[in-house]
Amino acid sequence: MQQLPSIVAHRGASTDRPEHTIGAYELALKEGADGLECDIRLSKDGEIVCVHDRTLARTSNGRGTVSALTLDELRQFDYGSWHRHGQPAELLVLDQLLELVKGTNVQLFIETKHPVRYRNEVERKLVEALREHGLDSQIVMMSFSPTAVKAFREQAPDIRTVLLLDRLGRYRSGALPSFADYTGPGVHVLRNDPGYVERARRAGHETYVWTVDSAEDVALCRDLGVRYLATNAPANSRRLLTANLAT
Repeated sequence: MQQLPSIVAHRGASTDRPEHTIGAYELALKEGADGLECDIRLSKDGEIVCVHDRTLARTSNGRGTVSALTLDELRQFDYGSWHRHGQPAELLVLDQLLELVKGTNVQLFIETKHPVRYRNEVERKLVEALREHGLDSQIVMMSFSPTAVKAFREQAPDIRTVLLLDRLGRYRSGALPSFADYTGPGVHVLRNDPGYVERARRAGHETYVWTVDSAEDVALCRDLGVRYLATNAPANSRRLLTANLAT
Protein backbone atom coordinates (compact mmCIF):
# COMPACT_ATOMS: atom_id res chain seq x y z
CA MET A 1 0.00 0.00 0.00
CA GLN A 2 1.22 3.49 -0.85
CA GLN A 3 2.57 5.40 2.13
CA LEU A 4 0.53 8.51 2.80
CA PRO A 5 2.18 11.84 3.59
CA SER A 6 2.56 12.68 7.26
CA ILE A 7 0.19 15.44 8.33
CA VAL A 8 1.86 18.51 9.83
CA ALA A 9 -0.42 21.10 11.47
CA HIS A 10 0.64 24.46 10.05
CA ARG A 11 0.71 26.93 12.98
CA GLY A 12 -1.52 24.37 14.70
CA ALA A 13 -5.04 23.59 13.55
CA SER A 14 -5.15 27.17 12.34
CA THR A 15 -8.34 26.97 10.30
CA ASP A 16 -10.35 26.27 13.45
CA ARG A 17 -8.27 28.05 16.10
CA PRO A 18 -6.11 31.19 16.13
CA GLU A 19 -2.66 30.38 14.77
CA HIS A 20 0.24 29.96 17.18
CA THR A 21 -1.98 29.58 20.23
CA ILE A 22 -1.79 26.64 22.60
CA GLY A 23 -5.41 25.85 21.71
CA ALA A 24 -4.51 25.49 18.02
CA TYR A 25 -1.78 22.98 18.82
CA GLU A 26 -3.81 21.03 21.35
CA LEU A 27 -6.60 20.70 18.78
CA ALA A 28 -4.10 19.51 16.16
CA LEU A 29 -2.91 16.78 18.52
CA LYS A 30 -6.49 15.80 19.28
CA GLU A 31 -7.12 15.52 15.54
CA GLY A 32 -4.18 13.15 15.17
CA ALA A 33 -1.59 15.34 13.47
CA ASP A 34 1.76 13.60 12.96
CA GLY A 35 3.62 16.87 13.35
CA LEU A 36 3.24 20.48 14.42
CA GLU A 37 4.71 23.52 12.68
CA CYS A 38 5.57 26.87 14.24
CA ASP A 39 7.40 30.08 13.36
CA ILE A 40 9.76 31.65 15.86
CA ARG A 41 11.17 35.11 16.47
CA LEU A 42 13.15 36.75 19.24
CA SER A 43 11.76 39.38 21.55
CA LYS A 44 13.83 42.45 22.41
CA ASP A 45 15.16 40.65 25.48
CA GLY A 46 16.08 37.50 23.56
CA GLU A 47 13.13 35.22 24.37
CA ILE A 48 11.82 32.83 21.69
CA VAL A 49 8.18 33.54 20.82
CA CYS A 50 5.88 31.89 18.30
CA VAL A 51 4.74 34.63 15.95
CA HIS A 52 4.74 34.48 12.17
CA ASP A 53 4.71 38.13 11.17
CA ARG A 54 7.37 40.73 11.84
CA THR A 55 4.67 42.91 13.38
CA LEU A 56 1.76 42.21 15.71
CA ALA A 57 -1.14 43.86 13.86
CA ARG A 58 -2.57 40.84 12.02
CA THR A 59 -2.69 38.29 14.84
CA SER A 60 -3.16 40.32 18.00
CA ASN A 61 -4.71 43.50 19.34
CA GLY A 62 -1.23 44.95 19.72
CA ARG A 63 0.93 47.11 17.51
CA GLY A 64 4.64 47.25 16.89
CA THR A 65 7.50 45.01 15.87
CA VAL A 66 8.06 41.75 17.73
CA SER A 67 11.82 42.27 18.01
CA ALA A 68 11.38 45.76 19.47
CA LEU A 69 9.26 44.61 22.42
CA THR A 70 10.23 42.65 25.53
CA LEU A 71 8.54 39.40 26.46
CA ASP A 72 6.57 41.16 29.20
CA GLU A 73 5.40 43.79 26.73
CA LEU A 74 4.39 41.17 24.18
CA ARG A 75 2.41 39.31 26.83
CA GLN A 76 0.15 42.31 27.38
CA PHE A 77 -1.74 41.61 24.14
CA ASP A 78 -4.53 39.22 23.15
CA TYR A 79 -3.53 36.74 20.43
CA GLY A 80 -6.83 34.95 19.95
CA SER A 81 -9.86 37.19 19.59
CA TRP A 82 -9.05 38.25 16.00
CA HIS A 83 -9.89 34.76 14.67
CA ARG A 84 -13.46 33.87 13.67
CA HIS A 85 -13.36 30.94 16.12
CA GLY A 86 -11.12 32.73 18.57
CA GLN A 87 -11.27 33.63 22.22
CA PRO A 88 -8.74 35.66 24.21
CA ALA A 89 -5.39 33.86 24.12
CA GLU A 90 -1.94 34.44 25.54
CA LEU A 91 1.30 34.75 23.62
CA LEU A 92 2.83 31.35 22.91
CA VAL A 93 6.51 30.85 23.72
CA LEU A 94 8.56 28.03 22.25
CA ASP A 95 9.13 26.40 25.64
CA GLN A 96 5.42 25.61 25.84
CA LEU A 97 5.45 23.79 22.50
CA LEU A 98 8.58 21.86 23.39
CA GLU A 99 6.89 20.67 26.57
CA LEU A 100 3.76 19.76 24.62
CA VAL A 101 5.57 17.39 22.26
CA LYS A 102 8.11 16.01 24.72
CA GLY A 103 7.60 12.29 25.31
CA THR A 104 5.27 11.88 22.32
CA ASN A 105 5.78 10.59 18.78
CA VAL A 106 4.86 13.99 17.35
CA GLN A 107 7.47 15.89 15.35
CA LEU A 108 7.88 19.64 15.75
CA PHE A 109 8.87 21.63 12.66
CA ILE A 110 10.37 24.96 13.74
CA GLU A 111 10.80 27.73 11.19
CA THR A 112 13.16 30.60 11.94
CA LYS A 113 12.06 33.83 10.27
CA HIS A 114 14.41 36.03 8.25
CA PRO A 115 15.53 38.70 7.65
CA VAL A 116 15.61 39.86 11.26
CA ARG A 117 17.66 42.41 13.18
CA TYR A 118 19.35 39.69 15.25
CA ARG A 119 20.55 37.70 12.23
CA ASN A 120 21.48 34.16 13.31
CA GLU A 121 21.01 34.77 17.02
CA VAL A 122 17.62 33.05 16.73
CA GLU A 123 19.30 29.85 15.54
CA ARG A 124 21.76 29.97 18.46
CA LYS A 125 18.92 30.49 20.93
CA LEU A 126 16.95 27.65 19.35
CA VAL A 127 19.86 25.25 19.74
CA GLU A 128 20.15 26.28 23.40
CA ALA A 129 16.44 25.66 24.01
CA LEU A 130 16.49 22.25 22.37
CA ARG A 131 19.46 21.19 24.49
CA GLU A 132 17.77 22.41 27.65
CA HIS A 133 14.70 20.32 26.84
CA GLY A 134 16.71 17.31 25.70
CA LEU A 135 15.02 17.23 22.29
CA ASP A 136 16.58 16.34 18.97
CA SER A 137 15.00 13.40 17.11
CA GLN A 138 11.51 14.98 17.28
CA ILE A 139 12.71 18.32 15.93
CA VAL A 140 13.03 19.54 12.35
CA MET A 141 14.43 23.03 11.78
CA MET A 142 13.35 25.03 8.71
CA SER A 143 13.99 28.33 7.01
CA PHE A 144 13.78 30.06 3.65
CA SER A 145 17.26 31.40 4.41
CA PRO A 146 20.07 29.04 3.38
CA THR A 147 22.37 30.99 5.70
CA ALA A 148 20.07 30.28 8.64
CA VAL A 149 19.81 26.56 7.89
CA LYS A 150 23.59 26.35 7.51
CA ALA A 151 24.18 28.21 10.78
CA PHE A 152 21.81 25.88 12.61
CA ARG A 153 23.36 22.72 11.14
CA GLU A 154 26.82 23.83 12.23
CA GLN A 155 25.58 24.07 15.83
CA ALA A 156 23.25 21.04 15.83
CA PRO A 157 24.51 18.52 13.25
CA ASP A 158 22.17 15.73 14.40
CA ILE A 159 18.89 17.63 13.94
CA ARG A 160 17.16 17.40 10.58
CA THR A 161 16.63 20.48 8.44
CA VAL A 162 14.36 21.72 5.65
CA LEU A 163 15.32 24.37 3.12
CA LEU A 164 12.01 26.08 2.32
CA LEU A 165 11.49 27.19 -1.26
CA ASP A 166 9.08 29.73 -2.69
CA ARG A 167 10.52 28.99 -6.13
CA LEU A 168 13.03 26.42 -7.36
CA GLY A 169 15.63 28.67 -8.98
CA ARG A 170 19.06 27.14 -8.56
CA TYR A 171 17.55 24.05 -6.91
CA ARG A 172 15.49 22.94 -9.92
CA SER A 173 17.63 19.81 -10.39
CA GLY A 174 16.53 18.46 -7.00
CA ALA A 175 19.97 18.80 -5.40
CA LEU A 176 20.30 20.80 -2.19
CA PRO A 177 23.23 22.13 -0.15
CA SER A 178 24.81 19.59 2.20
CA PHE A 179 23.29 21.24 5.27
CA ALA A 180 19.68 20.59 4.10
CA ASP A 181 18.04 17.19 4.57
CA TYR A 182 14.58 17.87 3.11
CA THR A 183 13.35 20.18 0.40
CA GLY A 184 10.42 22.46 1.28
CA PRO A 185 8.58 23.79 -1.77
CA GLY A 186 5.25 25.55 -1.63
CA VAL A 187 2.43 23.56 -3.18
CA HIS A 188 2.26 26.16 -5.97
CA VAL A 189 5.74 25.01 -7.01
CA LEU A 190 4.54 21.43 -7.40
CA ARG A 191 1.48 22.47 -9.37
CA ASN A 192 3.83 24.06 -11.91
CA ASP A 193 6.52 21.36 -11.78
CA PRO A 194 5.23 18.06 -10.34
CA GLY A 195 8.34 16.23 -11.50
CA TYR A 196 10.40 18.11 -8.91
CA VAL A 197 9.46 15.67 -6.13
CA GLU A 198 10.99 12.75 -8.00
CA ARG A 199 14.08 14.74 -8.98
CA ALA A 200 14.62 15.68 -5.34
CA ARG A 201 14.12 12.08 -4.26
CA ARG A 202 16.75 10.91 -6.73
CA ALA A 203 19.09 13.50 -5.22
CA GLY A 204 18.44 12.05 -1.78
CA HIS A 205 15.87 14.53 -0.46
CA GLU A 206 12.30 13.84 0.61
CA THR A 207 9.78 16.66 0.34
CA TYR A 208 7.95 18.85 2.87
CA VAL A 209 5.16 20.81 1.14
CA TRP A 210 3.33 23.91 2.38
CA THR A 211 0.48 24.88 2.70
CA VAL A 212 -1.93 22.19 1.51
CA ASP A 213 -5.65 22.53 2.22
CA SER A 214 -7.71 21.92 -0.95
CA ALA A 215 -8.77 18.47 -2.12
CA GLU A 216 -6.85 18.98 -5.38
CA ASP A 217 -3.62 19.87 -3.61
CA VAL A 218 -3.95 17.02 -1.11
CA ALA A 219 -4.42 14.58 -4.00
CA LEU A 220 -1.42 16.04 -5.81
CA CYS A 221 0.83 15.59 -2.79
CA ARG A 222 -0.40 12.05 -2.25
CA ASP A 223 0.10 11.08 -5.89
CA LEU A 224 3.61 12.58 -6.00
CA GLY A 225 4.63 10.77 -2.81
CA VAL A 226 5.61 13.78 -0.74
CA ARG A 227 6.84 12.94 2.76
CA TYR A 228 5.29 15.77 4.81
CA LEU A 229 2.13 17.73 4.07
CA ALA A 230 1.73 20.99 6.00
CA THR A 231 -1.90 21.99 6.36
CA ASN A 232 -4.04 24.47 8.26
CA ALA A 233 -6.78 21.85 8.64
CA PRO A 234 -5.17 18.58 9.76
CA ALA A 235 -8.37 16.60 10.34
CA ASN A 236 -9.87 17.56 6.98
CA SER A 237 -6.62 16.91 5.10
CA ARG A 238 -6.43 13.47 6.71
CA ARG A 239 -9.97 12.73 5.55
CA LEU A 240 -9.12 13.90 2.05
CA LEU A 241 -6.04 11.68 1.94
CA THR A 242 -8.03 8.64 2.99
CA ALA A 243 -10.89 9.40 0.60
CA ASN A 244 -8.51 10.01 -2.29
CA LEU A 245 -6.72 6.76 -1.60
CA ALA A 246 -9.96 4.87 -2.02
CA THR A 247 -10.79 6.47 -5.39
